[in-house]
Amino acid sequence: MTTSPRSDMETHPDIVAMRNRHDLAERATTTPRAQAIETGALITGLYLAASPWIAGFNGLSTLAVNNLIVGIAYALLMSGGFGRAYERTHSMAWAACALGVWTIISPWAVAGDVSTARTIVNNVIVGVIALVLALAASAGAKQGERRRQAATFGGRPAA
Repeated sequence: MTTSPRSDMETHPDIVAMRNRHDLAERATTTPRAQAIETGALITGLYLAASPWIAGFNGLSTLAVNNLIVGIAYALLMSGGFGRAYERTHSMAWAACALGVWTIISPWAVAGDVSTARTIVNNVIVGVIALVLALAASAGAKQGERRRQAATFGGRPAA
C-alpha cells in the first residue's frame, strides 16, 4: 500500500503569504509614526464630533449633525480597527481625505445659514488637520504596500 505525502498546512503558499502580510501590517502599525498618526486622527475625529458643543455652535443644527456624523466616521476610518491590511488602509485613508475636505467646505455647503466666523474657523482648522493626517496615513499605507510587494516577489519590485 502506497501512502501519498501529506502536505503540511503551515507551509502552504497561501498561508505563508497571508502570514507575511499580517506580520508586515503588524510591524508597520507598531511604529511610533503610525501610532502617532492613528492617535491624532482618533482625537481629531472625536473633537470634530463634539466640536459643535465645545466651540458653541450647537444651535446651528444642520452643521452640528454634520460634524457629529463626519467626526464619528473619520474616527472609525482612521482608528485602524477596520484596516489592518494595507489594501484597505490605503483606500480608507483616501476616504478620510474626502471627509477632511468635506469638513473644510461644509460651513458653506450644508443647508441653512451656518457660515459664522466660529463655524468657519473651527471646521477649516479641523478639516486641514484631518486632511493632513489622512494623507500621512495614505502615504504610510502606500509605503507598506511597496514593502509587501518587494517581500512577495523576493526582493524584486513588482512588474
